[in-house]
Amino acid sequence: MHIQKKFSILITTKNRKDDLSFTLHKIQHLLDREDVSCIICDDGSTDGTHLFIEKNYPEIRLIRNKKSEGLIYSRNRMMDLVTTDFAISIDDDLHFVTNNPLEIIEKAFDENPNVALFSFRIYWNLEEPKITSCNDVLHQMKSFAGGANVWRMSAWRDVPDYPSWFVFYGEEDFASFQLFKKQWKIYYLPNVLVNHRVDLKSRKNNTDYSLRLQRSLRSGWYLYFLFYPFKTIPKKITYSVWMQLKLRVFKGDFKALKALFLATIDLIFAFPKIIRNSNRLSAKEYKIYQELEDTKLYWKP
Repeated sequence: MHIQKKFSILITTKNRKDDLSFTLHKIQHLLDREDVSCIICDDGSTDGTHLFIEKNYPEIRLIRNKKSEGLIYSRNRMMDLVTTDFAISIDDDLHFVTNNPLEIIEKAFDENPNVALFSFRIYWNLEEPKITSCNDVLHQMKSFAGGANVWRMSAWRDVPDYPSWFVFYGEEDFASFQLFKKQWKIYYLPNVLVNHRVDLKSRKNNTDYSLRLQRSLRSGWYLYFLFYPFKTIPKKITYSVWMQLKLRVFKGDFKALKALFLATIDLIFAFPKIIRNSNRLSAKEYKIYQELEDTKLYWKP
C-alpha cells in the first residue's frame, strides 16, 4: 500500500561532505520511512559532495547551485519543491537525538492549529549530551532557529519567501515578523532535541569570523528598517553599534571594526530593497511582539 509522504527533510550543504555524511548516517532511520522525503541543496561545493550523495543516497532529491548562492537562496529553492504537509530544516552538521521526532512534531501541529513553525531544543557540542531530559515547556517565542525547525507548509505559503538578498543570517526573524503580521505563531518544541556539532569557542578564531559578524550586524539593521516603528530605529541602531565597540573593538578586536564598517556600507546599498519589502509593525503590534519570549537557541543539561 502506498503511504502518502508527510514530512520533507531539507539540508543545505557546502564543502562539508564529512559532516553531511555523519548527519545522514544519524538520521538514516528517518530517511528509510515511507512517509519521509529528503531534499539536499549542494550550494556550489567543490569537495565532491554531489558525487557522494548520488552514489550513496540515490533516493535523496539533490539540487545543485553551480556557484554558491548562499544559505537563504538555497533554503528557498528547497522549500519551493516541498509537496508534503511539513518541512523540517536541519543544518548539515546537526542531527536528532530524540528517537521519534516525527511523531512528536505531528502531534504538536495537530494540537496547535495556529502554530506555523516549531523550533527544536538545540545542544551545541561536538558530542551528544549525556543527559537529555529537561524541564523546558512548549511556549511561544519571537523567532526560531534556522537550522533546527519544522514549518507547516500552509503557513509558509501564506508569507513571503526568505529574503535571499540577506545571503546569510536574519531570514528567521524576517519570516517571524511576516508570520506575526498574519497572526501565525512560533513555538519552542523542547521535546525534540537535536545536537549541533559545533565548538562555539573556536568559531571566533575561524577565518570567516569577521564576515559572519558583518552579515549578522547588517541583517539585524535590515530588520530594524523593514519592520520596526520608525521612532524605535535610531535607538536600536545606536545601541547595536555601541555594543560592538564596547565589547569588541575597544578590547582590540579590529576584525569587529572592519565588520561594522562593511555592514554600514551594505545597509546603505540595501535601502532600495528595504523600501520595497518593508512591512512595518504598528506601535501596538510592536509592543505585543516585544512581550513575547526571546528565541531559545541554546540548551545545556
